[in-house]
Amino acid sequence: MAVVPYKEDSADKKSQVATMFDSIAGKYDFLNHFLSAGIDIYWRRKAVDKLKELRPARILDIATGTADFAIETLRAAAPNAQVTGVDISEGMLDVGRRKLAAKQLGHRIQLELGDSENLPFADGLFDAVTASFGVRNFAHLEVGLAEMRRVLRPGGKLVILEFSKPTAFPLKQAYNFYFRRVLPVFGKLISKDRAAYTYLPESVQAFPDGSEFLAILARVGFKNPAWQPLTFGISSIYTAHN
Repeated sequence: MAVVPYKEDSADKKSQVATMFDSIAGKYDFLNHFLSAGIDIYWRRKAVDKLKELRPARILDIATGTADFAIETLRAAAPNAQVTGVDISEGMLDVGRRKLAAKQLGHRIQLELGDSENLPFADGLFDAVTASFGVRNFAHLEVGLAEMRRVLRPGGKLVILEFSKPTAFPLKQAYNFYFRRVLPVFGKLISKDRAAYTYLPESVQAFPDGSEFLAILARVGFKNPAWQPLTFGISSIYTAHN
């Protein structure tokens, strides 16, 4: 059974995830930085470093949200690179567009409403495809990953940043306590949507991280999948090629 934000709601996961992110869009960036003590910024930088050797000119950022990762990719991209961000939440995209306007980056990054499982792009269009804390929200993980591979050119690179589960004592126990007991309380107080920050630890727990995710990447056709844990395994960077 799929992990969903609103368990009493009969809507499918995709619809519920869009509703959830619309609900918390205005507080999302603040909560990201507050609840992770700012370490999410470091994680994004480490993930974008994986693109430096490639210097991609055309980048697709899946589940782009408020565009933080799309903006960060410019640091590793070719001069005048173009970035397209897609997300199923119009609320998150609205916040992202305001951010791009404030940073005068609208000519470099375009944000579009789009479904990760049915991307409106031609085969092999992008040099790099990225996703930051988004793939665990896919309604059908392998379908979404296969679409990411479809729009990636031969030799192009996939970079995924996602939460994972620490396994070492005592970090595992401390992490589980924080995720299950502390984070939902602050998430509800600030965002006014308790389900969103109850869903977060549940979705992380259900996500097939580490070597299991590498196997899924290989199964959908990606080459040379690799995995780098960050901060004792709280998050991980996954890379692969088409």
